[in-house]
Amino acid sequence: MSAVIEAPRTLVETVAAMRFPNKTDARLQSLMDRNTNGQITPGEREELEALAELSESIALVRAQALKLLGRPPV
Repeated sequence: MSAVIEAPRTLVETVAAMRFPNKTDARLQSLMDRNTNGQITPGEREELEALAELSESIALVRAQALKLLGRPPV
């Protein structure tokens, strides 16, 4: 069974535009690079896993918002 949920278009637009702040995105990239090079510490690995999980969650929510707006992912 599907549920219909109404939301203001501005809210859906805001969700569709969600991104990590530049500083967080740069940190994620740095951790991924360190991981690729085998230079990551156990603490950094935990941070990387948490940021990657959050990034995936944001991507899924954004995709749903874009679908509601009838826009392709960018």
